[in-house]
Amino acid sequence: MKLNTLLPALLILLAMNSTAQEKMLFSETPEQKEKRLAWWTNDRFGMFIHWGLYALPARHEWVKNREALTDSAYQHYFDYFNPDLYNPREWAKMAKAAGMKYAVITSKHHEGFCLFDSKFTDYKATKTPIGRDLLKEFVEAFRAEGLKIGFYYSLIDWHHPDFTIDRVHPQRAKTDAEYDQLNKGRDMAKYRTYLHNQVRELLTNYGKIDILWLDFSYPGKHGKGHEDWNSVDLIKMVRKLQPGIIVNDRLDLRDYADGGDFVTPEQYKVAEWPTENGRRVPWETCQTFSGSWGYYRDEATWKDVRQLLVLLIESVSKGGNLLLNVGPTGRGKFDARAQSSLNGMGKWMELNSRSIYQCTQAPDEYARPEHSLLTYNPVTKRLYVHLLDYPLQNFTLPGYKGKIKYAQFLHDASEIRFSAPAGHGYKTNGLGSNDLNLSLPVVKPDVEIPVIELMLAD
Repeated sequence: MKLNTLLPALLILLAMNSTAQEKMLFSETPEQKEKRLAWWTNDRFGMFIHWGLYALPARHEWVKNREALTDSAYQHYFDYFNPDLYNPREWAKMAKAAGMKYAVITSKHHEGFCLFDSKFTDYKATKTPIGRDLLKEFVEAFRAEGLKIGFYYSLIDWHHPDFTIDRVHPQRAKTDAEYDQLNKGRDMAKYRTYLHNQVRELLTNYGKIDILWLDFSYPGKHGKGHEDWNSVDLIKMVRKLQPGIIVNDRLDLRDYADGGDFVTPEQYKVAEWPTENGRRVPWETCQTFSGSWGYYRDEATWKDVRQLLVLLIESVSKGGNLLLNVGPTGRGKFDARAQSSLNGMGKWMELNSRSIYQCTQAPDEYARPEHSLLTYNPVTKRLYVHLLDYPLQNFTLPGYKGKIKYAQFLHDASEIRFSAPAGHGYKTNGLGSNDLNLSLPVVKPDVEIPVIELMLAD
């Protein structure tokens, strides 16, 4: 059996058979890791939610940084934060209807504001006019819909008085001397304790948490890396508190083979399945509907439903997941544009999700036809051809002769007839001797991207 006919989770086994030179943090066996990541590898599609005080200025979640706002200038967003229309049950239902299987929410973003009722700060939702633990309500609502739960937690904190000012801080300096002056009295050791204490709260007070997204490291001059976070002890604590949890790769622990469970290409489509040391690794791309993670009222570069579906399909076709972001408004609603996109994706997923869930990159023996994307289910041994550019009647499967038992459209299970050239070496209408021709209807089916389901020969 060829390597890429295996479940993506099995590729982890190869990564775990590391050389003696690779450092490890945990004694987890390959079988245990495969089991731990299995649900995530199968589910493929999740919702990211960026929500915080930045929803009020509605000018990007990095507004405090971009506009170099001081704590005092940013304070009125805290004073007026009152998402009175927040109903996470509606959010959960929309995520589920869109075909998403898990959700990751910003418990704290770089601004330092906490959606949860932390005992280590007053900079939290329970001290704003809304006066509620918004994270608790999120967990209960999404769990009730059967969705897996994930927390994003920013390693960065532009509000904490002991977080040292660095090159991505709103009050960043121009010279070393200015940095020294600005950081007098700040103590990263105290901030590290705060960080670890809050992560402990998140993984202790809200039941089983499936994913932890820690964001982000930027080592180097006037930056921060694993030593600033004490990343080794942090991830050990995380895994001790929640043994089944999946953790992303942004703790600056690349020296360890198990310093993160998956890689996170952000806002771009990968050219091929990502590798490390020549081995394929679990991966998930995080993407936005528009150019911002947080609610941005006047941002206009919104992707259409077709573009979003291609993002999802192409990710799965290369063995990865898609985490698609929503930035709720200051009143706690999903933007109408986001709702429309989620609805459009949901309509397609209702009929075609079989080509997404449990699927991965197709085996090399199946060439990708022109203007299409392939996904493959290694358990059912079915191949899915996603038609990005609908052809007129005849559609060639190059080199597929003898490999297909049956073909149908996935959305309605209607048969698609296929034929091969009549004789050895014979060519007609561009068909090679080992090609197959599928006879498609002239009129494109009424789905955004039609999918052909191929039952493969034994």
